[in-house]
Amino acid sequence: MKTILLKFAGPLQSYGTSSHFETRYTDYYPSKSAVIGLLAACLGYRRDEAENLRELSKLKFAVRIDQDGTLLRDYHIARSYKDTGAELRTYVTNRYYLEDALFVVAISGKDELVDTLIKAIKSPYFQPFMGRRSLPVPVDFFLGESAEDILNSLRNLPWQAAPWYKKKKWKQGVGEKISLEVYADEEILAEGKIIRSKLRRDVPVSFSQKGRQFAFRQEACISVEVLSGIEKDSGVENTEHDIFSTLEEA
Repeated sequence: MKTILLKFAGPLQSYGTSSHFETRYTDYYPSKSAVIGLLAACLGYRRDEAENLRELSKLKFAVRIDQDGTLLRDYHIARSYKDTGAELRTYVTNRYYLEDALFVVAISGKDELVDTLIKAIKSPYFQPFMGRRSLPVPVDFFLGESAEDILNSLRNLPWQAAPWYKKKKWKQGVGEKISLEVYADEEILAEGKIIRSKLRRDVPVSFSQKGRQFAFRQEACISVEVLSGIEKDSGVENTEHDIFSTLEEA
């Protein structure tokens, strides 16, 4: 079975598995249902194609936290009006996002399905986005494929955090290796020491607008060590930005 590695990074992301009405929360890392929805969009599946969605839901899933973001609340006041133009009501909405976060998502399945997904990710039918339609995936979204299982693929992929974030962690004592948390389907983490485990309603059954349906899955968390990309005794690369360095001297 092949493994696909994807990078979820950007100014904002949002993955709400428990949102209701005017308040739209976000989880602190990509949910399996969000990633399955993204893959379905790449393949051109419609919301009511339950059979195709069922096959995608069988994929094994894990996400590595390379750069934990900060929570942002977007506050809105909305108004609705009658046909006559008179104001009907005013109400408050709150939408939550993750700022400056970076995650590596690993998905694994049958080789034929994985090959089809790779083609779709590189040339998507519908625009993939990170939880909201205004949040497109980054240009380096597809990190590559691996012949190893999910856990080893995540262990062998170097830390993907931004230089400024690495610099901050280096000052806190991070060396040649860093320990990162991985959240995954519990059955694929049997060989690792599980830190915690919980039941999540995070397996999409239908994305139909007439009635979205989700099933439960058991999710576990472990810690993995990966190469930090920080050279010993040298810290991290220079993050100073000199806009005039591109100009020639007069």
